[in-house]
Amino acid sequence: MNERSKTAVDAALDAATNVFRQYGFEGTSAQMIVDAMGIGRQSLYDTFGDKWQLYLTVVRRYAVSESSAHRAALGQGERAVDGIRAMLHRVVREAYTPCLGVSSIAEFGCSRPELTAVNAAAERELRAVMIESIRKAQSEGDIAEGLDPDQLVTFLIASISGIRLAARGGAQPNDLANLGEMALRIVR
Repeated sequence: MNERSKTAVDAALDAATNVFRQYGFEGTSAQMIVDAMGIGRQSLYDTFGDKWQLYLTVVRRYAVSESSAHRAALGQGERAVDGIRAMLHRVVREAYTPCLGVSSIAEFGCSRPELTAVNAAAERELRAVMIESIRKAQSEGDIAEGLDPDQLVTFLIASISGIRLAARGGAQPNDLANLGEMALRIVR
């Protein structure tokens, strides 16, 4: 695939991502997708298969992007706790843009094995880098040594999901910021 074709496919997938983020899988029609992507219905099917295959492609791609953004945030600052703070601030800052990962879980739970596998892989990757950051913050004295890193990561992932759902439900920016700060205080 040449660079121009790759750019066109990326733009089309970005458009599909935005539609799925806003309306979910069930709330998105094939017409909404082709309108957003700027392609014909047959091109959609020829290129991506059916709507479900496109959705899986979009969720996989989104998971890679989000994992990368979380890793980048965790790498900020002089100390590991600075990176954890940066990650939580990023989540709060972007909370009003629906999260496709959280939305896909809210919509399907574990009822679709292919989707469950995508989300589980993304969570495993995120957990690994977050546990590493927590352990480093513990060794730097910023998080209590006696706290279980795996449990802290479970709490932080739940907090991140909660912040995103609260934003989707209309929470005020100050409330979201307080949720992020509270999560950081609890892990310290």
